[in-house]
Amino acid sequence: MLTRTPRGLSDKDSLLARGVMLWRCIADDYEQTILVGKYENGAKLPPESEIAARYGVNRHTVRRAMAELGERGLVYTERGSGTFVKTDKLNYRIGQQTRFSEIVAAAGHEAQGRLQGHRHEPASDEIAAHLGIAPGASVVRLEILRAADRVPISVATTWLSADRFDDAAKIFRRVRSITRTLDHYGVHGYRRKWTRISAGFTDAVDAGRLRLSVHRPILIVESVDVTAEGDPVLMTRGRFAADRVALTVES
Repeated sequence: MLTRTPRGLSDKDSLLARGVMLWRCIADDYEQTILVGKYENGAKLPPESEIAARYGVNRHTVRRAMAELGERGLVYTERGSGTFVKTDKLNYRIGQQTRFSEIVAAAGHEAQGRLQGHRHEPASDEIAAHLGIAPGASVVRLEILRAADRVPISVATTWLSADRFDDAAKIFRRVRSITRTLDHYGVHGYRRKWTRISAGFTDAVDAGRLRLSVHRPILIVESVDVTAEGDPVLMTRGRFAADRVALTVES
C-alpha cells in the first residue's frame, strides 16, 4: 500500500515521523509506486530537483535514495539523461540441470555467489529423509546469497552430508559456486530430482540480504539434487525476490 501523508504534515514531516532515515523512506515510497504499476518499465522518474522539493530534502539525500533503488534492481541511471525504471524480470529456468550462473549468464548478466554463513548441525527428519542419511547425522548448512549484476536475486539454505562434504563451506568460499564445490568432491553432472514452489514473505534477515522491505512477497523454491546415479547429494531451500524473477519450469 502506498504511504499517505497525514493531513497537515509535509512529506518530509511524514518521513521523519516514521523514524527511518530520509533516503530510505524516499526509496521505499518510490519502490511502492513502481511495484503497483505507476511507472512502466523504462519510464523516467522525476528529476532530482523535483523529488528534493517534494520531500524538502537536499539532492544528496535523493541521490542516496536512487542509489538504494538501483541496488534493489528497480532503477538504472544514465548520466546526463536521468533515472529510469527497470521492472523486467530474470527468466529463471528450472529443469533437470538448474545452474544459477548459467541461467544468469544466458540472460546477459554477471552472476555472483557469496557465502553468508555456515555451520554443522544435526539433520532434521525431513532433511535426513531427502539426503538418505540417519536423522541427527551431521550435515553442513550453507547460507548463500546469489546476485545478478550485483542485484540480489535469491538467498538459499543448502544442506549436504558432513560425512562426504565436511569442508564444503571452505571450498564454496573459494570457488563461489555449488557446481564447482561438488566438482571438488568428484560429483559431476548432478541433476534435479524434484522442485517444490510456494509463496511466502521475507523475515528481517532475508529482507536485509535481498534488500527488500520486511514482509515483502517472495517465491520459495525447495529442491533436492542427485548424482548421475540417483544418489541424493544436496537439499536446498531458496527464497527469491518475487519482483526480480519469473520462474519457468521445464518439462
